[in-house]
Amino acid sequence: MKQLVIHDPTLRDGQHAVRHQLGLTALRRYAEAADAARIPVVEVGHGNGLGASSLQVGLAAATDDAMLSTVREALRHSRLGTFMLPGWGTSDDLRRAIAHGVDVFRVGVHATEASLAEHHLGFLRDAGAEAHCVLMMSHMASPDELAEQAARAVGYGAQAVGIMDSAGHFLPPDVTARIGAIVEAVDTVPVIFHGHNNLGMAVANSVAAAEAGALIIDGCARGFGAGAGNTQLEVLVPVLERSGFTTGIDLYALLDAAELAERELMPAPPVTASMSIVSGLAGVFSGFKHRVVELSGAAGVDPREVFFELGRRQAIAGQEDLIVDVVAELSGRRTAADEA
Repeated sequence: MKQLVIHDPTLRDGQHAVRHQLGLTALRRYAEAADAARIPVVEVGHGNGLGASSLQVGLAAATDDAMLSTVREALRHSRLGTFMLPGWGTSDDLRRAIAHGVDVFRVGVHATEASLAEHHLGFLRDAGAEAHCVLMMSHMASPDELAEQAARAVGYGAQAVGIMDSAGHFLPPDVTARIGAIVEAVDTVPVIFHGHNNLGMAVANSVAAAEAGALIIDGCARGFGAGAGNTQLEVLVPVLERSGFTTGIDLYALLDAAELAERELMPAPPVTASMSIVSGLAGVFSGFKHRVVELSGAAGVDPREVFFELGRRQAIAGQEDLIVDVVAELSGRRTAADEA
């Protein structure tokens, strides 16, 4: 049985679903439960990572320092992970996170822009920290392009590299082709897959990734995450085990952690709702959902048309201001049509 490392970003990606308002008590409680289940890596932070708490993408309920220190104290067996996006996070943020005892750092960049991670991967390498690089919005690049970008990231110092299906756009053959190409290109480091469930394919896509050679697979309790949510962790683990992989996770304790997450972290578990399906089909970052629905409703515009227009413009995470432009443009078109 091939050993996989499960990476749990419930306390980071899940923040998108509650506008980054998870409090310290909730963070501690879930971290303790995840640790009891022997989940290898527990990731925490603002949904957009270190340094991202802001009016533009949402003010977090707690500071990065408080979140990291709280979860660090709760973990006895699991390793502590965190995430950063260049442009939000800085070297100073990384330095403070190292001081808080973070074990695994992930640097996220757009699928075709691995060079944006070079400085921070180099900083982490020189600091002796474990650094990974994830290529986001990976449906926007071909398997060969992703393999090339992944190889560059490894050259910059990434000790693991992989892809995020940020829009939940993939089907299993898409994942197989991309993970397979990356595994072939970077056979010296583990490959990562992070799925979203907009089309209901997150678990199947994650199994496809493992079968194609990925060794690090992400999942969140109850699928807690942006839009339709992430790969549902307590489903993923037994499915992987039945598929011939081993994770080292205690299933009963994992199920207990999922129950706690549903009670204490989320108003309700994510569902594959209409807007999430449209987001996945359009290939738009799931974290845009709340803003698209809010602005579209105020302007009397169909949010489905906003998603498809954002997809045509290849909008990516961090371009939330583009939602305002698209809504205004569609509203203007509707007004002009009404007056004609």
